[in-house]
Amino acid sequence: MADSGLVVDGVSVGYGPVRALRDVSLYVPEGAVVAVLGNNGAGKSTLLRAISRTLGFQRGAVTAGTIRFCGRPLDGLAPDRVVAAGIAQVPEGRRVFARMTVADNLRAGALGSAGSRAAKATALRRVHELFPVLADRAAQRAGLLSGGEQQMLAVGRALMASPRLLLLDEPSLGLAPLMAARIAETVLEINAQGTSVLLVEQNAALALRLASQAYVLDVGEVAVEGPAADLAASDEIRRRYLGVVDETAAADATRGAETLPSLPRWGGPR
Repeated sequence: MADSGLVVDGVSVGYGPVRALRDVSLYVPEGAVVAVLGNNGAGKSTLLRAISRTLGFQRGAVTAGTIRFCGRPLDGLAPDRVVAAGIAQVPEGRRVFARMTVADNLRAGALGSAGSRAAKATALRRVHELFPVLADRAAQRAGLLSGGEQQMLAVGRALMASPRLLLLDEPSLGLAPLMAARIAETVLEINAQGTSVLLVEQNAALALRLASQAYVLDVGEVAVEGPAADLAASDEIRRRYLGVVDETAAADATRGAETLPSLPRWGGPR
């Protein structure tokens, strides 16, 4: 494994006496999209918290193993130092600051970055290009946005730190299929601009279309790993996570990301 990406090596996590992850290892190469799949309670969100060093907010802790990013150990870093190191997380559930304006939410996303004022201005332009509606509604309170717009804001806020690696936790959760497809387009665009992505998703068909490599967590352990195309072709993965067993249906569910339909940008009509 190269030192240019994220290396999770034999990590175990506990919440008091409860073991949430056991000996989990994965690798996110620089410039890649890697997916983590699994049912509720499999440990997907715990894995992201371990990487972003936010486990302590839920009284959890890494009990074994190491996590390195670009050759640098993350062990012992405060969450804001992880952001400064180039990792930003979009938590599950579109957790925006509801009483703050859209513009203030985006400014808050840049607080932990080490970038200059010019770099932050560049990051804001990037966010507005990806999500034009955020520029249009800069003065509006975030709590008044639609669910899809709040998801845009959550992603945009993370991008304000100009991360090299973006951690996405269930970005399609609770959204209509059309909005979930728009998320897929946006993830691909963010990745094409040079940001690596670690994508946690219950929507396995969506995740496997986007990722080059995938890991399946089951009760806190890596049960299956491999190229996303291979997992998409696996009968077991199709039965357990895609809900299809017919060859034709499986091919439709897991066709390549390049076949995603052309959709309006996030800032377009809702």
